[in-house]
Amino acid sequence: MMDNVIIGQYIPGSSPIHSMDPRAKLIAVFIYVIIVFLANNWLSYAFLGVFTIGTALLSRVPVSFILKGLKPILWIILFTMVLHLFMTKEGPVLVDFGWTAIHEGGVVQGVFIALRLLFLILLTSLLTLTTTPIDITDGIESLLAPLKRVKFPVHEFALMMSISLRFIPTLLQETEKIMKAQSARGAEFSSGPIKERIKAFVPLLVPLFISAFKRAEDLALAMEARGYRGGEGRTKLRLLKWQGIDTLALVMVGVLIIVLFLLRS
Repeated sequence: MMDNVIIGQYIPGSSPIHSMDPRAKLIAVFIYVIIVFLANNWLSYAFLGVFTIGTALLSRVPVSFILKGLKPILWIILFTMVLHLFMTKEGPVLVDFGWTAIHEGGVVQGVFIALRLLFLILLTSLLTLTTTPIDITDGIESLLAPLKRVKFPVHEFALMMSISLRFIPTLLQETEKIMKAQSARGAEFSSGPIKERIKAFVPLLVPLFISAFKRAEDLALAMEARGYRGGEGRTKLRLLKWQGIDTLALVMVGVLIIVLFLLRS
């Protein structure tokens, strides 16, 4: 389970994506999440796919690692696609089962939604794969700095977001350990009726929550022992530096917006 989840993990590297300012990456990903919904035909999705795959290749993250990380969410994508196949009643009928039928519009919408989810997960995952938790914290804090004027706890919020991302793989690893321990005691998680499988997962929650609270307490004590008192008056060991590649990246995202608007049908 740990190896199949890429969200929250960081892979060191020297690619152009790794060297970008975290603020540029956060802005680019935020805009991408919005503009991905502009695509509404095959040509726009093809252009969006080229942009997304090109970015993934430019990050130099192993393709096998990315594909392995997509496995846990493939069933969600397939379920969404199948749902659109039978729920969307647009266009000519392709297959008629009598009690229901598959329309051309259902196939098109199902593929579009599946591609949209795939692109979103792929690009947002690249953010954590190519950016350290500390850089993400600094980037979020810098972008939200204007909110300090209204007494918003920017530093604490950014730190909380960063820790949450970092602890996703840790909690999944803890879940895997608990599942193996309970399987050794006779629990069944992969066989039997669906109802029984769901019941088998309920006993996982108590030890998982206890472990999560224990880790949170240990982290709080460690931060307090090291003199952490919030963001007020803190200095930075490494200052963020905006480079030409960051401006170029945002320009490319701007070009993507224009192209998707032009390709909309």
